[in-house]
Amino acid sequence: MATPQVSFGCSIGHIEPAHIAEFAQRAEALGYDRLVSGEHVQDGVPPIPRLLALPLLAAAAAATRRIRVMSGIVIAPLYHPVMLAKLVATVDHIAGGRLDFGIGIGGQRETRIEYDILNVPVETRGRRADEMLPLLRRLWCEEKVTHRGTHYAFENATLLPQPLQRPGPPIWVAGRSDAAMQRAATLGDGWYPTLFTVRRLKESNETVRRLAQANGRDLSRFHFGVLQNASIADDPQRALAVAVQNLGKYATAQRSAEDVAKALSLTGGTRDCIRGIEERIGAGARHLNLSFLAEDEQDSYRQMELVAREVIPHFR
Repeated sequence: MATPQVSFGCSIGHIEPAHIAEFAQRAEALGYDRLVSGEHVQDGVPPIPRLLALPLLAAAAAATRRIRVMSGIVIAPLYHPVMLAKLVATVDHIAGGRLDFGIGIGGQRETRIEYDILNVPVETRGRRADEMLPLLRRLWCEEKVTHRGTHYAFENATLLPQPLQRPGPPIWVAGRSDAAMQRAATLGDGWYPTLFTVRRLKESNETVRRLAQANGRDLSRFHFGVLQNASIADDPQRALAVAVQNLGKYATAQRSAEDVAKALSLTGGTRDCIRGIEERIGAGARHLNLSFLAEDEQDSYRQMELVAREVIPHFR
C-alpha cells in the first residue's frame, strides 16, 4: 500500500531571535515544508520567556522563498478580531501567500494569567473564538464589515490590502477538547492537536471527520495535522532522557515519566522516529510538524538535519 502524501514542518524552538532568518533558511534548504511558531503573552508564573508568533513568522518568511510559515498557535481570544485579521493579512503579504494560520484558546499551565493581564475573561475564550473565526474570513474578503455580537462589535471595517491567499489563509484549529474538535469541524480548515497518544490522535481525527461530514462540509482540502514532540539522537537513551526531562511533568500515578515521554513524543533513533511517524500517518495525520525537544540551539539544528537526512526521505 502506497504511503499517503504527507508534509513535514519543524518548530522554531530554542532559536535565538537574531538567528531566526538563518534557521528558516536552513529548514528550507533541508526540504521542510513548514516553519511553525507558537506563542504566549505571559507563559506561567514565574513566566517562561516567549515571543509572539506572527512577528517571528514575518521574519522567517522574509528570509525564505518556498517554505510555508505557520502559527502553531496564536491564542486568538487574546486579540480583537479586527487587529488579528490585520496582523494575519500583513504576514501573508510578507510571506507571499505562504501563511497557515493556526489558532487555539490556550489550555496549558497558568492559562488564566495572560487572560487576566489583558482583561479578557478566561471563561469566555471558547465562545470568543467561535464568534471570531467567521469574522476573520469576512474581514479578509469584504469591505465595510459591520458586526454586533456577544463579545465583539464594530462598524465599517475595511482592511486593505486583503490577504494574498483567497479567501484567506487556511485556519487550523488546535486543541484537545470536544469543543475544539467541534470548532475545527465546523469553522476551521484543519485540525491541529498536540500532546496526543497515537490512539487519541486517531480518535480525534475520526471525530472531526464525522462532525464535519454531519455539517455537510467538503473535506477534500481539510488539513489533518499534528504538532509532534520529538527527541531524536544516535543514542536512543540520550534521546529518551531529553524527552523525559521535557514531558515528565505529565506523569501520573498510573504512568511513569518515561512511559509518558514515549507515548507523547517520537523518541529514540531515526528508525524509531520512522516507526512513530508511520503510526501517526496510520492514525490519520497528513501534516507532521516536529517540535524538537532540544538541549540547546545547536541540538535543534542537529535534530533538524538528522531527520531531514535520514527520516523524511523514507516518506517521499
